Amino acid sequence: MKKQKIEIALEVFDTVSELPKDIQELMNKAQQARENAYAPYSHFKVGAALRLVSGKIVLGSNQENAAFPSGLCAERVAVFSAGANFPNEIITDLAITVRAESHEVIEAIAPCGACRQSLAEYEQKQKSPITIYFMGETGEIIKVASIMDLLPLGFDAKYL
Repeated sequence: MKKQKIEIALEVFDTVSELPKDIQELMNKAQQARENAYAPYSHFKVGAALRLVSGKIVLGSNQENAAFPSGLCAERVAVFSAGANFPNEIITDLAITVRAESHEVIEAIAPCGACRQSLAEYEQKQKSPITIYFMGETGEIIKVASIMDLLPLGFDAKYL
């Protein structure tokens, strides 16, 4: 037996104003999208904004449903919308932000497992990483160069 260690590199920004201007714009769009979330059950709103290589920005917000598995996370709403409306464009960046109605979220909240898997599929499809920035409502912003930084040993089509 041998042990292997998996490490990831993160960049941490203290405030949105420290981000590059184009990413500040993207995070601001994610914050706006967050306010359109339909979250009557969790009271936890998530907004996502992604930028395509053409410069177009696609928004997503979480959409809940009384039949809980029927809801969809903001990240998947955005990426599926991009895939449906701009199928041949490469996604370059994704910004994610959250807000809870009961308390201030100051920790950076990463995508859930289902969103990580969906994003990994898009990276594989486009043969290019998606840089991801995520934050709470306020506080630090974390940047990863690829979803694979958050999903090492991910499942993909080569296993089928």
